[in-house]
Amino acid sequence: MEEDKEEVKSFKDLGVCDQLIEACDNLGWKHPSKIQAEAIPHALEGKDLIGLAQTGSGKTGAFALPILQALLETPQAFFACVLSPTRELAIQIAEQFEALGSGIGVKCAVLVGGVDNVQQSIALGKRPHIVVATPGRLLDHLSNTKGFSLRTLKFLVLDEADRLLNEDFEKAIDELLSVIPRERNTYLYSATMTKKVRKLQRACLRNPVKIEAASKYSTVDSLKQQYLFVPAKHKNCYLVYILSEKSGSTSMVFTRTCDSTGLLAQMLRNLGLRAIPISGHMTQAKRLGALNKFKAGECNILVCTDVASRGLDIPSVDMVINYDIPSNSKDYIHRVGRTARAGRSGVAISIVSQYELEWYIQIEKLIGKKLPMFPAQEEEVLLLLERVTEAKRIADMKIKEAGGKKKRRGGEDDEVEGIERYSHGKSSKKSKKR
Repeated sequence: MEEDKEEVKSFKDLGVCDQLIEACDNLGWKHPSKIQAEAIPHALEGKDLIGLAQTGSGKTGAFALPILQALLETPQAFFACVLSPTRELAIQIAEQFEALGSGIGVKCAVLVGGVDNVQQSIALGKRPHIVVATPGRLLDHLSNTKGFSLRTLKFLVLDEADRLLNEDFEKAIDELLSVIPRERNTYLYSATMTKKVRKLQRACLRNPVKIEAASKYSTVDSLKQQYLFVPAKHKNCYLVYILSEKSGSTSMVFTRTCDSTGLLAQMLRNLGLRAIPISGHMTQAKRLGALNKFKAGECNILVCTDVASRGLDIPSVDMVINYDIPSNSKDYIHRVGRTARAGRSGVAISIVSQYELEWYIQIEKLIGKKLPMFPAQEEEVLLLLERVTEAKRIADMKIKEAGGKKKRRGGEDDEVEGIERYSHGKSSKKSKKR
């Protein structure tokens, strides 16, 4: 089997130096992943890279190790910049750089929205080696933070490049490319190769080596995928039924809007389930707090929007439930990629209503397979109807009350029973920016 051949390789075989091999060992990385085995040798030769790999495949290590090895050879401030579409992913990338570089004194600065600008300016004043940023906040600092520039930059990484090229970021990326040195190494990492990624490849890479550690749009074989076709009015019942059937599982439930994350999480808590929401409407501190509770196992159900579908390091998710089917079928790939990571098995269940059938058919086309149904007897599911309807009514009421309190207190964040609330009517588009 080809996979086994990859496994035999060690980091030493790839040309990684002893100090970094020791750091990998401390992180429990015994063997390079497929993308690492293929990317690192080219990167160490100084080549530009385009890496196409499924989420959870070890991409961060694939670009962090060559950058840190080059930094060891020629130490300097503002050596590398990594761009990420979300704050959480940026924080996580920086954590991985710090973990890998802890033995060699690597300093990182994270520049993201939703966090105090002044603290970030102070971090930049300490002249870090690695800057990890979301595009908008990086531009902000380049314009307004005295003495900060990327004129000496040697490496640029665009992680989740396909998302960095949507309308929210495209202009910022163009501006950034115009102010950083042309003589640099560039790594482009993406789970999917879109037309925009090709366009960016032409704009900023020199004779790149393309590495594909996955088929064009695929889900891993250890993932069991199923669907349920249900009337929209009974969606909540089916969700509660699935979560009760698999009560020992760690689950992520994906919804379409920020408001529905809070509502669903509250409804589930009213039924005695340990659910917590995460969405773009929450402050950065609360998003990280929710994530940490989930990682620590205090809550075993994370109700989230697509803000959590990419890049977040949540290693032990057993099940992904698509409560709302994504209208963009590529988002399905990213969502279900949160489970069955690093060789483990996992389950993905999509709850499809009559209004979402078309989107679901697009997903089956994209992944090239017809999925089996999740076994559920309607009579059995509807035994839950009365309890679920009451839990939903109480959740609605609590969220209305919380919204009212929030208005009276001048828009401060309010908390009811540990669940973050968001006032209704915020546009979720606005919340996604930066």
